[in-house]
Amino acid sequence: MDSQHDNQHDGRVADAPARNWVDNYAPAFSRPYLRLSRADRPIGTWLLLLPCWWGLALAVAADPAGGTWFDLWIGLGSGLGAFLMRGAGCTWNDISDRKLDARVARTRSRPLPSGQVSVKGALAWLLVQVALAAMILFSFNSFTIILGIAALVPVAIYPFAKRFTWWPQIFLGIAFNWGALLGWAAHNGSLSLAPVLLYLAGIAWTLFYDTIYAHQDKDDDALIGVKSTARLFGEASKKYLLGFQIIAVSLMALAAIMAIDLAGNPLPLLIALLAAWGFGLHLTWQLKRLDINDGDTCLRLFRSNRDAGLIASAFLGLSAFL
Repeated sequence: MDSQHDNQHDGRVADAPARNWVDNYAPAFSRPYLRLSRADRPIGTWLLLLPCWWGLALAVAADPAGGTWFDLWIGLGSGLGAFLMRGAGCTWNDISDRKLDARVARTRSRPLPSGQVSVKGALAWLLVQVALAAMILFSFNSFTIILGIAALVPVAIYPFAKRFTWWPQIFLGIAFNWGALLGWAAHNGSLSLAPVLLYLAGIAWTLFYDTIYAHQDKDDDALIGVKSTARLFGEASKKYLLGFQIIAVSLMALAAIMAIDLAGNPLPLLIALLAAWGFGLHLTWQLKRLDINDGDTCLRLFRSNRDAGLIASAFLGLSAFL
C-alpha cells in the first residue's frame, strides 16, 4: 500500500522498473512526457526496433554487393526512429485509452488518467515526436518514405482494436513489425517476398508475446469489456502460443531461404537459419516458464522477448557480414 501511495505521489507509473532512468535521472519537468512515451519502459522500443534490424540484415545478406556505409545510418536511424515512433504510438494510445486506463489498476497511474499531463499537452508532445521521426525517415529513399508514412495507418487504428475484435494483438503486430519491411526497403529501395515473410513472422511473434502481456490485465479487461487474445484463449493459451511460435520460426526460416542465394557460399544461409533456430529456442524457454495466472511472471517473460529478438538480430547480422 505504501509503495502504491508513493507511486501516485511522485508520478511514477505502477509497472515501470524501479531503477529506470526517467524517474531517477531525467529533469522533473520532462518526466510526465517521457512517461507518456514509455521511455521508463524501454522494452517497447526494442520490440519496434528489432524487426527493423532483421529486415536490414537480411537485405544486406541477400545483396551480392554486400553492405554500404549508409547501412550503418539505416541501423542507427532505425534505433532513433523506433524510440520516437514508439513514444508517439504510446502517446496516441494513452490519449485514446485515457478513460479505460483510469479503470484498470495497472494503468491508472499513467500520466493522462493520473492528471500529470493534459490532453492538449499530450497532443502537442505527439506532434513533436512524429516531426522528429519524419526528419529521420526523409533521409531514406523515396520508396521507404512512402512505406513509412503508410505505417501511420495501423498505428492510428490499434488503440481502438480491442473495442471491436478479440484479436487486437494482430493490429499491434501489423504496426510493430512494419520495420521488417522498412529495413529491407531502406537498403534495396523495393520489396520482395522475403521481407514480407519476415514481416509475417514478426506478426506471429507479436501474437506470442502480447498474449502473454495481456494476461496481466485479463480480469480488469473482463470487467470493462475490453477484448484480447488472452481472454479469448483463456486456459488454452499455451496451445495457441506454441502455434504462434511454430509459425514465427517457420516464416523466419523461409524468409532466409527465399532471400539468400545458395549458388555461392552456403554459410550465410546456414547462419541465417540459426537465427530462426535460436529465436525459437528462446520462445520455447518462455513457454516452459509461463504461468498465465501470475502477473509478475507474465511481465518478466514479456520483457525477455528483447533477448529473443536480439538472438535473431545477431545471427542475421552475422550472415550479412559473411
